[in-house]
Amino acid sequence: MLATFFNPNFISMNLESVDKDELFEEMVEIFVRGGEALDRAAVLDRLFEREAKMSTGVVSGVAIPHAVCSEVKKDMVAVGISPAGMEYGALDGKPVHIVFMLLFAQGNASDHLEVIRKLSLILDNAEIREKILKAENARSLFEMICEAEESL
Repeated sequence: MLATFFNPNFISMNLESVDKDELFEEMVEIFVRGGEALDRAAVLDRLFEREAKMSTGVVSGVAIPHAVCSEVKKDMVAVGISPAGMEYGALDGKPVHIVFMLLFAQGNASDHLEVIRKLSLILDNAEIREKILKAENARSLFEMICEAEESL
């Protein structure tokens, strides 16, 4: 299921952002570089609106920012790795190293919840998080996530 929403073109192995504001812009740029035509300002507005409700920095160095955007035509996932970590305002107060940004088209809330559920299950595993951080390149990270989903 997850492989239908993203591909290695939507993965950055070396995020440069130092905080959440920069991160959201950098992650939206991943979608644009991957070939998606997005209204950056509108997408950023939706992401910050969602984030204002509660931090999506969940636990153990992981953040899953997400938003439903009328400007988005299909559901998409981008992945970013921050080797140095960044200040995110995470619920556990720790820096974030792994980011999965999800942009959802309007409608089909059950699919949206299923994607978040699967990612949460995968990222709850410390061994998988460690492997993600040590991935050699975007392709290997992509394959690792697909394999982790298959083992659920």
